[in-house]
Amino acid sequence: MIAKNCSGIVVTPLILSIILILFDFILLSILSFIFFIFFLFFFRDPHREIMEGIVSPADGIVMESGRKVAIFMNLWNVHVNRAPVSGKIMEMKHTPGKHSPAFREKGENERLSIKMDTEIGTVKVVQIAGIIARRIVPYVKEGDKIKKGEKIGIVRFGSKVEVYLPDNVRVVVEKGDKIKAGQTIGMYK
Repeated sequence: MIAKNCSGIVVTPLILSIILILFDFILLSILSFIFFIFFLFFFRDPHREIMEGIVSPADGIVMESGRKVAIFMNLWNVHVNRAPVSGKIMEMKHTPGKHSPAFREKGENERLSIKMDTEIGTVKVVQIAGIIARRIVPYVKEGDKIKKGEKIGIVRFGSKVEVYLPDNVRVVVEKGDKIKAGQTIGMYK
């Protein structure tokens, strides 16, 4: 399955490849087809099992573990992000910024903060654009009620997601862990 709102990006190089081959531009056609395969892989949206507790919003590597759990998504990870818990979206704030490498950024990159009111308190999910990522595409809006594991958006081409958790959560992942969206990152105390 292809991520929501990304089918045009994926199909365009395929169509271009077909047009180029019809006009005997073989090398350009092959290059365009390679882009199609890359986009097909990058914008994939596979099924994820949603576990108990608070779940990871993204595939990737845990960079920080504590009240803030930061997950770096490299180019090979799935970039569709999910809600870590069920709740109501109280606020969404887009902040323009730089496009530094997401694994090194210091709060200056473009980001979308999503504040949720949940049964365990306020949970904030921050989607952060990276050096190649140029667009954060939300699938939700303020006022939406969402379920744990529901898709909340995508950060195109490499990025980071941070989850800010209340004090009544015991974090069960550690820095360096490789995780997938839907896996448990915390339990209610």
